[in-house]
Amino acid sequence: MAGSFSNSWALVKASANVLRMDKELMVFPLLSGIATLLVIVSFVVPVVAVGGTTFFVEGEGTYLGYVVAFLFYLVQYTVVFFFNSALVGAALIRLDGGDPTVSDGLAIASKRMGSILGYAAIAATVGMVLRAISERAGFLGRLAVGLVGMAWTLATYLAVPVLVTKDVGPFDAVKESAALFKRTWGEQVVGNFGMGWVAVLAGLSWALVSVGLIVLGAQASPWALAAAGVVSVTGFYTAALYRYASTGDAGYFDPAIVGNAFRPKR
Repeated sequence: MAGSFSNSWALVKASANVLRMDKELMVFPLLSGIATLLVIVSFVVPVVAVGGTTFFVEGEGTYLGYVVAFLFYLVQYTVVFFFNSALVGAALIRLDGGDPTVSDGLAIASKRMGSILGYAAIAATVGMVLRAISERAGFLGRLAVGLVGMAWTLATYLAVPVLVTKDVGPFDAVKESAALFKRTWGEQVVGNFGMGWVAVLAGLSWALVSVGLIVLGAQASPWALAAAGVVSVTGFYTAALYRYASTGDAGYFDPAIVGNAFRPKR
């Protein structure tokens, strides 16, 4: 475990060093945080206005609640995937030797908007199904759902960079992501949770961006800016892993570290 943490941390530091050349790209997590808050408000206010929890009581209201929840997930995922695509797309330009701008990232994400929306629909569906099963399952059932969720996360880890680099639909992006991941690191993942902390850190960072924006405002929040930096690092991290998995070229990164991102040191 310590070895895999060391590999991951070394790659995170290398990603942070590359990010220093493109600090303006930290605007993408901030924009995503603002858009996420707007989505939350746009759903919460109408639900509260018409009775709130009545959507989620037993009976017919339950189905309406699932519909509302699915739409919420769909819009939220679309927002997050759009700005993540912009970040990863710009990061890949840098890793290929270019000098990306914010406009470059937005143009890449906008061009792939249809596939991003389709991928968001897939992710929302999977999330809703796993949630429904988890709510009705016992301890062992929830454990199984957790394992399935982890497998889904790993299988789709490279889906966003696939979407922004190839003219493919969302299903093909998921299949290629899974194939690339299995071919490059599949044997390393068995029994190894070396990347788990990175995913938790990224999720916590998105939360910090939102909390910072709510409490202090985007311009005055050091928490939001710090979290935006962390999220941006994870974007470069993902881009680096995809570039290595698809081309074998580690670019700015140590090939040994990238190739062993999921393998504990002996």
